[in-house]
Amino acid sequence: MTLVTRAEETEHATDRETDRLDALYRVHTPGALRLAYLLTGNRALAEDVVHDAFIKVSSRVRELRDPDAFRAYFHRAVVNHVRSAGRRKAVANRYLEREAHDPSRPTFDTTPDTETREQLWQAMQDLPVRQREVIVCRYYLDLSERETADVLRCPPGTAKSSLSRGLEALRAVLQGEEQ
Repeated sequence: MTLVTRAEETEHATDRETDRLDALYRVHTPGALRLAYLLTGNRALAEDVVHDAFIKVSSRVRELRDPDAFRAYFHRAVVNHVRSAGRRKAVANRYLEREAHDPSRPTFDTTPDTETREQLWQAMQDLPVRQREVIVCRYYLDLSERETADVLRCPPGTAKSSLSRGLEALRAVLQGEEQ
């Protein structure tokens, strides 16, 4: 006679629940993906929608009175998630449209300025190592002054002064004032 502890019972119940959810996922996801793709026209969005819907539905699968109703419940959740995604996209599009036609918004030339980029790249390579490190940490890694100093193992004042000198050197190169 073996004694089964409450922890073992819970573990077995959890394993059974995981197996059940895995089986539901394998059986119902392909159809839900087709549904979501047909509604969205976008494969990546369809996958996201289906996964989100499954997570939502799977958390409530025990509450289903009829286990055979899972498919319909899952499809309803997919449709609702597609609608929500559509509403979010519509809001984003309206915002972008408004911003694009805002006369007070400055316009930017988005064509790449390869000459300036090359000039800046060369100027970065000509900087002393410490100045280049500080600029990269602050602006490429987006670290704070304190974090930059910690990464470079120097006092914050040293990092700040190196940053200031490096930026000044880059400004001078871009303004045509070789140092």
